[in-house]
Amino acid sequence: MKSNVNKIHILILLANIIYLLVFTFIFLSKKNYEFLMYVGVVAFFVFFIGRMHLKYNFSYGVLLGLSAWGLLHMLGGGIIVNGEVLYAYQLLSFLRYDQLVHLFGFGFATLFSYYILKPHLKKMNFAVSILLLLIGMGLGALNEIVEFIAVLIMPETGVGGYVNTAWDMVYNTIGATIAVIYLNIKKKNG
Repeated sequence: MKSNVNKIHILILLANIIYLLVFTFIFLSKKNYEFLMYVGVVAFFVFFIGRMHLKYNFSYGVLLGLSAWGLLHMLGGGIIVNGEVLYAYQLLSFLRYDQLVHLFGFGFATLFSYYILKPHLKKMNFAVSILLLLIGMGLGALNEIVEFIAVLIMPETGVGGYVNTAWDMVYNTIGATIAVIYLNIKKKNG
């Protein structure tokens, strides 16, 4: 049986381990227990995605995108800009760093989901597109539940309130939609 692991996969894994260790040290030194919890969540997903890769053979792009998402998340809680975490930074009048991370991340989560479904699909069609969109949105909703649990455990978190959650869900949906459009264009072009 052909192995789904090569030197590039090992480098991607090592990059994830390195940034998780660096941010563990940063968050410990700052006594940022909220993001220490998120280090654990990201570490779990690095392990989970690695195990899933053995079965579904994700593309380098998907693996790099998911890895970058984890790094963007750590940067969001670990870098201070103008006295606030990067997550609060307003990139454009309609886009905060937090929302960009949601858009990016749930786009790649949707692509990840496609690879899991791909062996069971006869073709990419409208119904599959809607299913993938709903899966991406559902994963985004699961993320909001994790954030809610963080608020329940540590009420002083900087997660934000209802408006933040709603905007996160909007950008999760935009990311999932972009991923589905990409998959349909890719299918159409060969």
